[in-house]
Amino acid sequence: MAQREPTASAAPQREAGGRAGRRRAAPALLTAGLLAALLVLVLLSAGIGAYGIPLGDIIGSVRHRAGLGGAELDRVAESVLWNVRLPRVVLAVLIGASLGCAGALMQGVFGNPLAEPAVIGISSGAAVGAASSITLGLTFFGNWTVTACAFVTGLATVLLVYAMSRSGGRTEVVTLILTGIAVNAFAMALIGLCVFFADSAQLTQITFWQLGSLAQATWPKVLAVLPCAAAGLLAAPLYARKLDLLSLGERPARHLGVDVERLRVALVVVVALLTAAAVAVAGIISFVGLLVPHLLRMAAGPGHRFLVPGSALGGAVVLVAADLAARTIAQPAELPLGVLTALVGSPFFFWLLRRTRRRQGGWA
Repeated sequence: MAQREPTASAAPQREAGGRAGRRRAAPALLTAGLLAALLVLVLLSAGIGAYGIPLGDIIGSVRHRAGLGGAELDRVAESVLWNVRLPRVVLAVLIGASLGCAGALMQGVFGNPLAEPAVIGISSGAAVGAASSITLGLTFFGNWTVTACAFVTGLATVLLVYAMSRSGGRTEVVTLILTGIAVNAFAMALIGLCVFFADSAQLTQITFWQLGSLAQATWPKVLAVLPCAAAGLLAAPLYARKLDLLSLGERPARHLGVDVERLRVALVVVVALLTAAAVAVAGIISFVGLLVPHLLRMAAGPGHRFLVPGSALGGAVVLVAADLAARTIAQPAELPLGVLTALVGSPFFFWLLRRTRRRQGGWA
C-alpha cells in the first residue's frame, strides 16, 4: 500500500507543536536554573568580602550548626559568617523574593506591564514615615523606630490610595493608578519638607535610607521581614488561576466566576505586606519588581501559575547578585543597593521597551 505524502501544512504544525512543547518545558527548566543560580550566589555572597571564607569552611560551619558533622570555624570567621554575611544574604533573599512577587501581582492586577508596587504609593509612603521619624528624632521603638514608622506609613498609604480611588463600590484601574501618582507626588513633597528641616546628620541618614542598602542587616531584621514575606509569598500563588482569568478582561473574568473587586482588594493587601516590610528594612530598591516578571514572561509565557512563584525566585536571585556586586565592586567602599539596581535596571528596561515595540508594535 502506498504511503500518503505529508500535507503542506504538516511542517508548520510540527513546528508549532515543537514550540508549544518547549514553552511547556520552560517553567521547569527555569525553576531548576534559578534554584541553582540562587544556591551558587548564596555561597559566593557568604564567602566573598573583605574577610574571605573558603566554600568548604562555610559548608562545614553550616553542617556543624545543624548538628550534621562539620567543624566550627575560628572565632573571627564564625562571627563574620553568622553575624554579618548570612543575615545579609537571607535578608536579600527575602526582600528580593517579596519585590519580585509583588511586581508580578501588580502587573497581573492592573493588566499593565509597567505596573510595580511604587505605583500605588507603598515606597513613597514608607519613605515619608522613615524621613519623618528621623527628622523629628522619634525613638519610641529604639533602633526599630524608623523601620516601624516606614512599615506603618507604607500600609496606610496603600489603604488611602485604595479608599480614594473607590467610587460606587468599584475601583477602576486607571483611577487607582492616577490616585497613586497624586499621592506619590504629595509624599515626595512631605519628604522634601523633612529634608529642609533636617540637620546635617539627619539629612545623611535620610539620604542613606532612600538610596537603599542591606548594610545594617541583622537576624532581628530578618525576623521582622519574615512573617510578612512568608504570608505574602504563601498567599500569592493561590490567586494565580484568577489572575489568568483576569488577563482575559474584567467582563470575561466576571462571567467565569471571578469577583474582580474582591480579587483586587486581596492582592493589594498582599502586595502591601510584601513591599512595605521590604522597604521598611532596606529602603527604596527599584526595578526588581518591574524587570523580573518581564524577563520570565518573555521566557515562559504569561501564565501566572509559574510567573508568580518564579518572579519571587528570580527576585531573590537578582537581589543577592546585586548586593554582592554593591559591596565588592568598589571595595572598601559600598555602593548603595538601590542606586545599583536603578543604574542596571533603567537601560535594561529601555531595551525591553524597544524590543517589545519592535516585535509587537507596543505593549498592548
